[in-house]
Amino acid sequence: MTLNAFIGLLGFLLILAFAANRLARRTGVPDILVLMATGLLLGPTLHWINAAKFEPATRGFGTLALILIIFEAGLDLKLGETLRYFPAGLFLSVLTYALSTAAVTEICILVLHLPRHDALLAGATLGCMSSAVVLPVLQQVDLRDSARVTLMVEAAFGDALGVLTVGSLLGTLADTSESGGSRPTPSVLLGGLVGDFTLKIVLSLVIALAAGMLWSRVLPYLSDQRSWHLLTLGAVLILYAVAELLHGSDLFAVMVFGVVLANVPVKGITLGGVRILAPPGAHAQTEILSFHSELGFLVRTFFFVLIGTIIKFSDLRHAGLISLTVLCALFVIRVVSIQIGRVAWRGATSRERELACLMIPRGLVTAVLALKVAEARGPRFEFLIPLAFGLILWTNLLLLVGTLRMRATGRPDVVEVVAATSVSVMAVPASAASPAPEGASAAGDE
Repeated sequence: MTLNAFIGLLGFLLILAFAANRLARRTGVPDILVLMATGLLLGPTLHWINAAKFEPATRGFGTLALILIIFEAGLDLKLGETLRYFPAGLFLSVLTYALSTAAVTEICILVLHLPRHDALLAGATLGCMSSAVVLPVLQQVDLRDSARVTLMVEAAFGDALGVLTVGSLLGTLADTSESGGSRPTPSVLLGGLVGDFTLKIVLSLVIALAAGMLWSRVLPYLSDQRSWHLLTLGAVLILYAVAELLHGSDLFAVMVFGVVLANVPVKGITLGGVRILAPPGAHAQTEILSFHSELGFLVRTFFFVLIGTIIKFSDLRHAGLISLTVLCALFVIRVVSIQIGRVAWRGATSRERELACLMIPRGLVTAVLALKVAEARGPRFEFLIPLAFGLILWTNLLLLVGTLRMRATGRPDVVEVVAATSVSVMAVPASAASPAPEGASAAGDE
């Protein structure tokens, strides 16, 4: 492919991604399905793109897109609403991820005959939902604030849980290999995982809070400068690198940094009672969110197309049945988790619970973690990439069913309230019913 043709192809992909995103808003069809299908067409089908040349860059694109999307999710979380629904969202996230990881681990042991420690690593990779898919869907579906924020918190922490767990497992297994010792027992592995997990969370929280408070003080100096959004992006990338260097949770730190910038009031500078530097105001936070959202859209577009180009049809055929088996297990686990989660998620309607049961999409974080594990653990984990690809496909089709059903039935709380009201009215004797005002019938129909 010539340079001119390659540049033209990039422009075509951006237009296609924009059209797929608008199609997703109108029809509910996840845009990543269109992007991955385009990659399959350009790579394995037409051979216009040599996937081998782009394989080293694929993980880098995915990591950058994940950073931007997690930061955007943090910027989009309002602290008041988040704290109110935080327990329910966190409970659902941890419960679903733990049970999903356990289920996928057992499938990998029984079907693929993997050792338990390798199966656990595969289960941790495939067990987390993708906020990159969930968050746009939640913005498009008509839900009450309680349901939307609860599922947003769950999705945001789902990415962090997956990255933390996989990173801790890779570190534990790498340390064991370097020391030449035997494979750790499940109890030793679990103990090391919990300790490392807690340390990463605390360390990342401290780093992100300090960085967020510092950057909120710097913002008044930057908001009236050209390209100041790039400085914020630079701060995000430095924070990610520092958190990784200090063995913290890099993505969790990025999300907390976004939450701090979105919720901490930015103050100007006063000298002798005279305001010499005004705060940037709410528009600055909106501009930060818009800029990183568009940049994340650009990077994730190329990532999912590249993912499609590196998949081989033979590997996809072999992984198709296994990924469908994993999908069935994940769906059952999700239904069980939602039923158990009713203890924390109070007041959810049946339609909201139905959508939540179908909302188990895998996406960006699953693909990035699969590439990371395959690179770290060698050839015996090459099966994980097509398996992750197949699971992304199935789970997004399942999500499409959920969004279409939600749009067909209307807003869930309104439907149930109208039904309950109808039952109550029917229970009232006709003689006791007061005359209905004009227009009441039309309003009830609406």
